[in-house]
Amino acid sequence: MSVSCALMSSCFSFDLVFSNWLLMYLSDQELQLLAEKFLRWLRPGGFLFFRESCFHQSGDCKRDFNPTHYRSPAEYNHLMTSVLLDQSDATEKRHYGFEIVLNKTVQTYVKMKKNQNQLCWLLQKARRDVSEQHQAGFSTFQQFLDNQQYTRRGILRYEKMFGCGFVSTGGLQTTKEFVDMLNLSAGQKVLDVGCGIGGGDFYMAKTFGVEVLGMDLSSNMVEIAMERAVKEKLPLVQFEVSDATKRRFPDAAFDVVYSRDTILHIRDKLHLFTNFYSWMKPGGKLLISDYCCGEKPWSPAFQDYVKQRGYILYTPQRYGQFLREVGFSNVRAEDRTEQFIQVIKSELQRAEEMKDEFIQEFSKEDFDAIVSGWTEKLQRCETGDQRWGLFYATKQ
Repeated sequence: MSVSCALMSSCFSFDLVFSNWLLMYLSDQELQLLAEKFLRWLRPGGFLFFRESCFHQSGDCKRDFNPTHYRSPAEYNHLMTSVLLDQSDATEKRHYGFEIVLNKTVQTYVKMKKNQNQLCWLLQKARRDVSEQHQAGFSTFQQFLDNQQYTRRGILRYEKMFGCGFVSTGGLQTTKEFVDMLNLSAGQKVLDVGCGIGGGDFYMAKTFGVEVLGMDLSSNMVEIAMERAVKEKLPLVQFEVSDATKRRFPDAAFDVVYSRDTILHIRDKLHLFTNFYSWMKPGGKLLISDYCCGEKPWSPAFQDYVKQRGYILYTPQRYGQFLREVGFSNVRAEDRTEQFIQVIKSELQRAEEMKDEFIQEFSKEDFDAIVSGWTEKLQRCETGDQRWGLFYATKQ
C-alpha cells in the first residue's frame, strides 16, 4: 500500500507500506509522527519500504541552502528506529518499533547516474519488550552500536589505530594475509558480514576484481564506507545497513562469505552459520576472524567486560564445531591469539610514534582512552581470558 493510498484508508492492517521521495519534505517532528502512523497501519511483522535522496558527510548538498530536508542515512536510521508505539490493551502490554532489515544505495542510480545519494530502506514492524533494554539503556542493539560503541568519532579513532579504511585487528596487513587464503578470482561474488568502513572490500575489489557486498548493522560504519565509495568510484563494491540475522539472500548467491571481528555480537551463531552455508555456492569458501575466549571460569574483570560489551564468546575449538555442525567441510579453527598479541603491541608502538598527530586530530583524552583500551586488551589475552580465532571452511 502506498503512503498516498494509506492516508485515505481507515484500515490499519497492511502488510506493506511503500513511500517514494516523500520523507525528505518533512521536518524531523513530522517524520516521527508519520513513522508512528506507519506503525499503526502495519500488521505486526509488516514492512515499510521507502526511498529517499540523502547526503553524506562529505557530500556537496547542504541543507542550509535547500528547503528540502536532506538527511544522512544515519539520521534516517535513528529517527525511524527510535519511534515506539504502545498498542497495549486491558489484557496485554504491547509495544512496537521498526527494525532495519535493509538500507542500501539504489544501484540503478550508482551505475547510470554516478549518484551514491539515492538510498532505499526496508524496515519491519517488530515487537519491543520495553522491560528489556540493551547495553547502556538503549532500546535496540543498533542504537547501542551507533550511540556508544561505534560513534562516528569512535570509529575514526579506531581507524587511526588500525590504518586507513580499517576497524579490525591488523588493518591491511592481516587483511592481505587472510584474503590470500581465499584464492579470489575476477567475477566472484563476496559477502562481507560486518564490513566496517570498507577497507577490506575496496582491497578485494581493486586487487582481484571481485564483486563485494559489505553489510553492517552500524549505520555510522556504513555511512563512512559510502563516503569512501564515492571517492573510490568502484562499482564492484556495494554497502548496506542490514542485520545479518534477518537478511535474506537466494541460495548459492556468493562464492565467498568473509567476516572480520563481528560475529562476537551475534547470539545464535548456529542459525547465522546455517544461513552462510545456504548463501554460498557449492565449492564456496568461508573465512572469519573473531574474538573468542578461554575456558571458564573467567576472571571477574573479563566477565564485566563481556557483559558491558554484550559479546557472546566461545573458545576457538567450539567455534569450529559450530561450523562443522551446519555442514561445512575442511574446517580449520586456529587460535591466533599470539598473532593478536603481537599486532596489539605493534599498534601500541605506532600510537606512541604518532601521539602528537593523534592528539592534534582528536584530543589527549581520546589518545589516553585508545591506549588504555589496547593495553587492557593485551592484558586480557596474556591472562588467557580473551582469545582470537581464525576460521576457514568450504562448502562441498
